Amino acid sequence: MRKKTYLKLVEYQTEQVERHLSEVRSIHKEMKGYKHDFHHHLQALKGQLQAGEIERALTYIDELDCELMNVDTLLKTGNVSIDAILSAKIAQAKAQNIAVTVKASIPDSLTISDVELSILVGNLIDNAIESCLKVENERFIRIYMAIKGKMLYFSMLNSSGNKKKKKGTLFLSHKKGIHGFGLGRVEAILKEHGGWCKYNSEDGAFTSEFLVPAIE
Repeated sequence: MRKKTYLKLVEYQTEQVERHLSEVRSIHKEMKGYKHDFHHHLQALKGQLQAGEIERALTYIDELDCELMNVDTLLKTGNVSIDAILSAKIAQAKAQNIAVTVKASIPDSLTISDVELSILVGNLIDNAIESCLKVENERFIRIYMAIKGKMLYFSMLNSSGNKKKKKGTLFLSHKKGIHGFGLGRVEAILKEHGGWCKYNSEDGAFTSEFLVPAIE
């Protein structure tokens, strides 16, 4: 039974990493495409202005403005991996009409691996998105990340439905299959590094926190 559970956890971790890497590649590909197109937009505007077609140029700018409003720019926290992870998850949340705010400042070099970071942050935000989808009115996720001493601190508040039931140190999830190992995997990684996590559920809101050594 333990071996079967372990194999499920390994399968889950592999699935998570592959999915997150795919999300990161998608974001960078999209941003590269917009950078490439920007040159053509400038050339088109230059031609219109040189031809004296002011109204046409203004219309073109308005169309570009509307298009850019729908572009999710990559976050800049100071850590490339966290930028990519958060940007991918924020794009998912916004697609579900969830308002997301992030305040984060993280150095680029951390002792915890990118894979572990992806699993920690990705799992918690996935659970926050799942929780928000059960709310009909205000959907929000508020994230704060910073270095405290030599520790990486993560805090998140998200909208939720009714107070969740707890089983041991974890709250029950509606996810099926290997997805149910999400929070357990988070705890395992944090325990391995000498960190801790804490969750709190109330009617209408859910909070997640973790603190883990990340600086030598």
